[in-house]
Amino acid sequence: MPRYLISFDDGTMNIPEEDLPEVAGASHEVVREARDAGVWVFGGGLERQRASVVAADGTVTDGPYPETKAVLGGFSVIDVPSREDALAWAAKLAAACRCAQEVREIMPDRPDRPDRPDRPDQPG
Repeated sequence: MPRYLISFDDGTMNIPEEDLPEVAGASHEVVREARDAGVWVFGGGLERQRASVVAADGTVTDGPYPETKAVLGGFSVIDVPSREDALAWAAKLAAACRCAQEVREIMPDRPDRPDRPDRPDQPG
């Protein structure tokens, strides 16, 4: 099945502090529902927006950068049969988190790669 990344921009989650427990509870309920449905792979919110960029040559630059307007606030990875299913889960997350969610399909692993650990003909 295809995997989808569902994410939100940190700047869109403007929730009054007194509502945070309710939002957290609703979000955790959607995650429980996704786990029970067998579609949950992984997800989480980002602790803080400090980023480090590692270049191809190994050079490390600390960020974030002022020109960056959108920053990732959190994400979920789900494994569902279709984009429509991913959009339905994103709608549940949007309602729970009270903010818009972006949905992107993750490129599948290439079955012709011999180093792929989940191939049935390759050891674990």
